[in-house]
Amino acid sequence: MTTKPHFKRVLLKLGGESLLGEREYGIDPKAALEVAKEIKSISETGAQVAVSIGAGNIFRGISGAGNGIDRATADYMGMLATVMNALALQDAVEKIGVPSRVLSGLEMPAVAEPYIRRRAIRHMEKGRVVILAGGSGAPYFTTDTSASLRALELNCEIILKATKVDGIYDKDPNKFPGAKKYQELAYMDALKERLEVMDTSAFALCMDNKLPIMVFNFFEKGNSKRAVLGEKIGTIVK
Repeated sequence: MTTKPHFKRVLLKLGGESLLGEREYGIDPKAALEVAKEIKSISETGAQVAVSIGAGNIFRGISGAGNGIDRATADYMGMLATVMNALALQDAVEKIGVPSRVLSGLEMPAVAEPYIRRRAIRHMEKGRVVILAGGSGAPYFTTDTSASLRALELNCEIILKATKVDGIYDKDPNKFPGAKKYQELAYMDALKERLEVMDTSAFALCMDNKLPIMVFNFFEKGNSKRAVLGEKIGTIVK
């Protein structure tokens, strides 16, 4: 079995929920450590890694706007929450010996480097995991959209979309035992079937620029490494 990465530079898109563990809210250090181990397994293949993390475990801009907060203000609050998650993740990956840098779309020089494309690429070339926080730095963009944007800017070969399910199905597999799993899926078919791979803006960016997306079960140990080595897991949208 090959141990060389099939994808030489990847962006791992993590939801903030990956840091919840057994909690209903916030950050569980044990969960962060498990996430860090999966990131380390990718890095050890020799692949260059960028990680984009959301804030669903702390605050979602859209849900905040739905509760009466101005949408732009809510989105900035969500971006701040991603910085908290990024710092927790950095702490976890460095505890297990993986060098990393947090780069933020929102300037916060006391805790993170500003996101500069060439700097991020240089960090990855030096073997550091780049943890992307602060979204795009602008409101009205979800973390899915900012992840797609960063993946394109950083010349990543694929987006690894971390989920709790082992791919994309035509129906909810938890409700319909006979749901069909797709091994591969064309962008247009995903749109026609209204399969929620990513939000529309993020998906359009990937489709227009022919950036493949792999949707896989991040929480099955070793899956992240298998994905980077090119094993057929999850669903690839291309």
